[in-house]
Amino acid sequence: MSPADRANSRRRQPRRRGSAGNAAKPRMRTVRETSAGGLVVDGLDGPREQRSAALIGRTDRRGRLLWSLPKGHIEEGETAEQTAVREVAEETGINGVVVAELGSIDYWFVTEGRRVHKTVHHYLMRSVGGELSDADVEVTQVAWVPLTDLESRLAYADERRLAEVATRLIDRMENGKQ
Repeated sequence: MSPADRANSRRRQPRRRGSAGNAAKPRMRTVRETSAGGLVVDGLDGPREQRSAALIGRTDRRGRLLWSLPKGHIEEGETAEQTAVREVAEETGINGVVVAELGSIDYWFVTEGRRVHKTVHHYLMRSVGGELSDADVEVTQVAWVPLTDLESRLAYADERRLAEVATRLIDRMENGKQ
């Protein structure tokens, strides 16, 4: 092949990422994670104005306290419902039983050089005992929050949406239309 043919051959080839002086970027590995948690409600069968939910507060990198629903990783051999019950108890000190499925949230984030696609399954739960506790090292605070205050207290829009779903479910349960 003549020098002219080699030059023409190179021109026809598509440029590869990292060529022409740009350092090649290693592709970030994508992993999938699945978690479960819940909105555990005290006073589910009582008057509407006395119902409250156990929320967890975590301090973010900027030092802000962000309130959210308790949740965590599904362990091997566990169902999503079992994980929700366990995680609520671990993070809030409150024991609950699953009443209904609320829905799932999925989102992406980057950590430790990996892209993570996380799916979190949420359940409406009835409080059946326990004592509010922030003993979990991942939790800064825990609190019983009136259901009517969830819209203003929950930090994440997807969780506020799930709280609305829970309110509608509770209303239907009250009216016998579950």
